[in-house]
Amino acid sequence: MELYQLGYFIEIARQRSFTRAADRLHMAQPALSQQMKNLEEELGTALLLRGRKETQLTAAGKAFLPRAEALLAQAEAAKAVVSDVAQLRGGRLVIAAIPSVSACLLPEVTRAFARQHARIELQLIEESSEHVAECVESGRADIGFLQLPVNKAAFETQTIITEPFVLLASRSHAITRQREVQLKQLSAESFIYYKGRARDTAIEACRKAGFEPRVACESGELETVRALVAAGMGLAVVPQLAAGNLPKTIRAIPVREPRMQRQIAAVWQKGAPLSPAAQALLDVIMTKLDS
Repeated sequence: MELYQLGYFIEIARQRSFTRAADRLHMAQPALSQQMKNLEEELGTALLLRGRKETQLTAAGKAFLPRAEALLAQAEAAKAVVSDVAQLRGGRLVIAAIPSVSACLLPEVTRAFARQHARIELQLIEESSEHVAECVESGRADIGFLQLPVNKAAFETQTIITEPFVLLASRSHAITRQREVQLKQLSAESFIYYKGRARDTAIEACRKAGFEPRVACESGELETVRALVAAGMGLAVVPQLAAGNLPKTIRAIPVREPRMQRQIAAVWQKGAPLSPAAQALLDVIMTKLDS
């Protein structure tokens, strides 16, 4: 049973005539008759009584008509939904991102995106890089933003940011009088760890500088890390992105040695094209970063 056959049947029922229905459908009457014969054979019963003056519905035809109309309406609605998604007139975009990206990059980006595509619903999942990858691989998220590396056999990737790490310190700390720092100067200091791969990068850098960092506290919440630094509980080595829009009580200081950097990438399922909405979001991000 084909959708176009349902449309033919509905038109015949409305016109009560094969001739008038064929005219309305812009097709030859014999071709229309053959399609109805095929439909009736597939259903195993007659739907139409072909009279000399008009065509009437059989009992089966009367029962079938509202269902055929409903099926055709559902198909048209489905086509409209798909068209809306393809043309960015509707749908939903699920984004998975690490906290520094969701807190420091996505707010401005999603605001710009929403101005352009107001009818697309946005949902944000904030997770670690590992969990962002899981969300994308499982299909829970349409696009993810995480710190590399990632399994390139499972994902398409596009690097969007390569950034250094900086030191966050309370303005009351003596280190803030310096224009830049070397980590080896900080061997006696306490550190606030920002959970995730950023923490692992910071620990590795401290070890390269010749000391094991002393942990005062650890948090996966960027604002908590900042608040602890502002309170003088310790220093934090964080990606530059996480040092945006700092309060006046905190200063970010470039780390000269050892050099640390990370790459942030957009990821999506291997072999699958980005959805139109995800591609539009990525375009907004790249435009913002290029400017």
